[in-house]
Amino acid sequence: MVPEFPNLGGHGIAFTISPSMDFTQALANQYLGLFNSTINNSLSSNHLLAVEFDTLKNPEFGDVNDNHVGIDVGGLNSIASAPVTYFSNKEGTEKSLRLVSGNPIQVWIDYDHEVENLLNVTLAPIRTPKPNRPLLSTPINLSQIPLDSAYVGFSSSTGSIANKHYILGWSFNKSGQAQNLDLSKLPKLPRKRKSRGKLGKNMKKYAKIGNRNMDLKDFPTRIIYKATKGFKDKELLGTGGFGKVYRGVLPSSSIEVAVKKVSYDSKQGMKEFVAEIASMGRLRHRNLVQLLGYCRRKGELLLVYDYMPNGSLDKFLFSNEKPNLNWAQRYRILRGVASGLLYLHEEWEKVILHRDVKASNVLLDADLNGRLGDFGLARLYDHGTNPQTTHVVGTVGYLAPELTRTGKATTSTDVFAFGVFMLEVACGRRPIDLQGLPEDMILVDWIFEMWKQGAILETSDPRLGGVYVAEDMELVLKLGMLCSHPDPSS
Repeated sequence: MVPEFPNLGGHGIAFTISPSMDFTQALANQYLGLFNSTINNSLSSNHLLAVEFDTLKNPEFGDVNDNHVGIDVGGLNSIASAPVTYFSNKEGTEKSLRLVSGNPIQVWIDYDHEVENLLNVTLAPIRTPKPNRPLLSTPINLSQIPLDSAYVGFSSSTGSIANKHYILGWSFNKSGQAQNLDLSKLPKLPRKRKSRGKLGKNMKKYAKIGNRNMDLKDFPTRIIYKATKGFKDKELLGTGGFGKVYRGVLPSSSIEVAVKKVSYDSKQGMKEFVAEIASMGRLRHRNLVQLLGYCRRKGELLLVYDYMPNGSLDKFLFSNEKPNLNWAQRYRILRGVASGLLYLHEEWEKVILHRDVKASNVLLDADLNGRLGDFGLARLYDHGTNPQTTHVVGTVGYLAPELTRTGKATTSTDVFAFGVFMLEVACGRRPIDLQGLPEDMILVDWIFEMWKQGAILETSDPRLGGVYVAEDMELVLKLGMLCSHPDPSS
């Protein structure tokens, strides 16, 4: 596996035995093109076995980390999994191994149906003798898979982070030992293209953006450095996927600001820096976090915003660090974010897709008004035109089903995420609750079942103590369900 960015993987690759070549119902991204959200972990249901080499942690499947091997039977909740290591026969110890190192790796998958029905998975760097001890060894009855007519092969998925997956050679035998590979005859990995002056080219791109957005201030690095006290840890407000956010005070005006320090070696840091400036440079709305300026000197990627003293909404909903929000406050926040999203979709000169609407991206000002922020994944296009297919990005639990199928973000996929967000605020629960009962794990499904029972108001956040306007609560819940309906045409 050769990553686009060092040590950052997509969703990995899987060796698969399947009775069918029909994967039309399967989804991309974390589903590896093999499964979907409704498939159960059972050989009796779809007769599909996969050994996954996973490079992205998906909590909804119980993944142990972002570098593991799992054995999947009929679904993606592995019946056995382990962080990737290999046993050194010479040293007699376990050695670390990184799947997305970009270096070739050997894998042995053995099944002994005559003795204990053991499925063993063993890994090692290329040209290392097969370890005496497998990474995974688990009993499994594969008699339900008709091997005489089954299909054997590989499937991989990248998601928002591009990975190149190469099978340099493989052999398979259904009734005995597979033929050993002649490693000397394996092809070499393609050379990675050298990037010439990529940072410089992007900086020119930033300069053009800066010229188009004259309302934005181009801050000198020394001013930002002084404002954040040298980016000291005590000024750190939080860390996101593309960098850290610091509190700062501009020395000339004593205005409080938030400074996002984007790592240009983060998984999409350079692209996100450009996207955020291009998206927010001329936006003006009371329910959007205002971008004040930027800094692009010597490769430092810095965005300067209005400071939101109350932080992100998710801290109020899911943490004991913040006081509980009453219903009136929550309802006002929902109306505000809806107004901001409408502005992005219909009221500005171009259509802006946020692509990551969720509670942690809604910030609260001093009066607890909700403001939609973090435009690092945003895309914009002209009214009346169709958005282009792109990498699927966003957060699990908020992704519209059609987005994972087509890779095309639209205003409808933003509305889907907003619907889940509405339910999140009303119920005080995350979209996926891994700690709850299996039947209650998916927020939308749980609310739908309660709705069918005529008890939809019982899904309201217990911390509200029943103090809310029933008509408004019912409106929010039902509207949230309609927005998050799996059919975008509904």
